[in-house]
Amino acid sequence: MQALTPYGFVAPVTVLILILTFIPIAIVIGYSTLDNVIMTPESKFVGLSNYFTILTDGTFYVAARNSFVFTVGSVGAHFVLGITFASLLNSRLLPGFVKTIFRAIFILPWLFTVAIIAILWRMLLNPNGVINYFLVSSGVVDVGVEWLSSRGTALLAVTFINIWAGYPFFMVTLLAGLQGISRDLYEAASIDGAKPWQQFRHITLPQLRPIIISMVILDMIWTSQQFALIWLTTGGGPFDATEMLPTYTYKLAFSNYEFGLASASAVIILLLSMVLAFFYIRHQKARD
Repeated sequence: MQALTPYGFVAPVTVLILILTFIPIAIVIGYSTLDNVIMTPESKFVGLSNYFTILTDGTFYVAARNSFVFTVGSVGAHFVLGITFASLLNSRLLPGFVKTIFRAIFILPWLFTVAIIAILWRMLLNPNGVINYFLVSSGVVDVGVEWLSSRGTALLAVTFINIWAGYPFFMVTLLAGLQGISRDLYEAASIDGAKPWQQFRHITLPQLRPIIISMVILDMIWTSQQFALIWLTTGGGPFDATEMLPTYTYKLAFSNYEFGLASASAVIILLLSMVLAFFYIRHQKARD
């Protein structure tokens, strides 16, 4: 009986995970092999037909391409801004009260909900908004740019918004990593004649490498599944210019009522996410 005691402690969590995670996934996988599911009482088994339909749909590849650009651009900018601001806040050149002010300003985007961020930037990027006012006043453009309504600028605009909203995660985590690096390493390198860039390359980056890899993989998983920001700013438009895999799946389910196709698309997204999750878990085990 004592041997079963540890399993009793983890049983409630195990049951909860089973109910909230594995059972829904199994149901969605089952739906992906059916046609006329949910909307009609009689569904028909179609096997892998829904997957072939998704993989031959041109809109799916447009959404996949947009998701790739959106994810890579966001994660790359998150890292660059995060390491830049973290290095600034960790520098000894700034007084303590200045660092406190900058820390409060830099972390501010992380405090807003997605809905507030979407509303804020829709107002700022409006053709009659503040940003266009300054651009027109300075002579950069003749008329206000429709940032979120133009096919040429919509993807760039939502990527910029996501970068602004997400870089504090990198900044805070990298700042904690920087503060954990011994100053003796930099003093020894300075005595040996190493320049600041050489210290950053040969001391800072190697020391932060495990944290950076973990954060990049996590951020790729989160960003590739970003739905709320896209839906609240552009809705995937105009003309699929900002269509992402999550919005594509959502429209299949709740606009076209093709729940079988939507389930197949969701399973494909799950498989792609599992690939990233595999590398994350593998990296964590290597760290341990």
